[in-house]
Amino acid sequence: MFGQAQTLLKKIAACALGAAVLIAPAACGTTDESQSAQKDAKNATSIVDSVKKDDTIAAMLPKSVADSGKLTVGMEMSYAPAEFLAEDGKTPQGYDVDLAKALGKVLGVQTEFVSASFDSIVPSVGSKYDLGITAMTITEEREKAVDFVSYYKAGSMWVVKKGNPNKVDVKNLCGSKIAVQVGTVQEEDANKIKEQCKADNKAAVEVMPSKQQTDAATNVVTGKADVFYADSPVGGYAISQTDGQLEELGEVEGTVKEGIAIKKGDTEMAKAVQAAMQHLMDDGTYMKILKTWGVESGALDKAEINPKDLD
Repeated sequence: MFGQAQTLLKKIAACALGAAVLIAPAACGTTDESQSAQKDAKNATSIVDSVKKDDTIAAMLPKSVADSGKLTVGMEMSYAPAEFLAEDGKTPQGYDVDLAKALGKVLGVQTEFVSASFDSIVPSVGSKYDLGITAMTITEEREKAVDFVSYYKAGSMWVVKKGNPNKVDVKNLCGSKIAVQVGTVQEEDANKIKEQCKADNKAAVEVMPSKQQTDAATNVVTGKADVFYADSPVGGYAISQTDGQLEELGEVEGTVKEGIAIKKGDTEMAKAVQAAMQHLMDDGTYMKILKTWGVESGALDKAEINPKDLD
């Protein structure tokens, strides 16, 4: 009814179910829009396959992880192009996925992905999985619960239906319906806008939170929401995959660092992950992966543990 764009978004969302459990098989159909993603994934696979173990860095891993032979990573699997499921409904793909696999290879262990809702990842790092890698913005609040190794930077993007039929103005969002993903920085910002409009006695803002980013985008495509707010690479990818039904509104705002979440106080793991990520940055693998997915604009040249400068 709403065209191929909505079909793609719904199929990606449907294939991303199964929060907080190991990814289970599902059946999802192929769409024309998914072909470019499959090509990106194939190209990235060859890059990851070339990564070799670094014995010195691998020796830094906590013994329990090294002995297990695997590195478990929590991800929210509907955040294309960072992490999402392939058309088979069970294979993780995206630049975060490829970076996580490459990290595992440097460290000499197999990377195992666990699908989880975004807001459950921070509380589960160190118990359900070793790391959280899911396009997560580093904030002072999150640093109270986990440690971070910085590896990427992204801003926030407003996205509306093509032509902006509801005349959304990013400088005056009072009266708008704003779609966001639960637990994100963008949800926090949208709620601040809502409270400000209320304090100013202006038209009310309706914040529409969804567990998955694809649902937030679909709400705009279908007209349920006026605008959605997301990390810039996610918003840009959604636009590219909706056959011209969505467009960026305004400019990218507030570029900040994203990080790999690690159990608070696990210095051994943090140092191993930092060294492995820096190794990938230095040998060019990191940039090759980002370029494959078209997100190299967010590249960093230094991986830091709990960076003081977050932007």
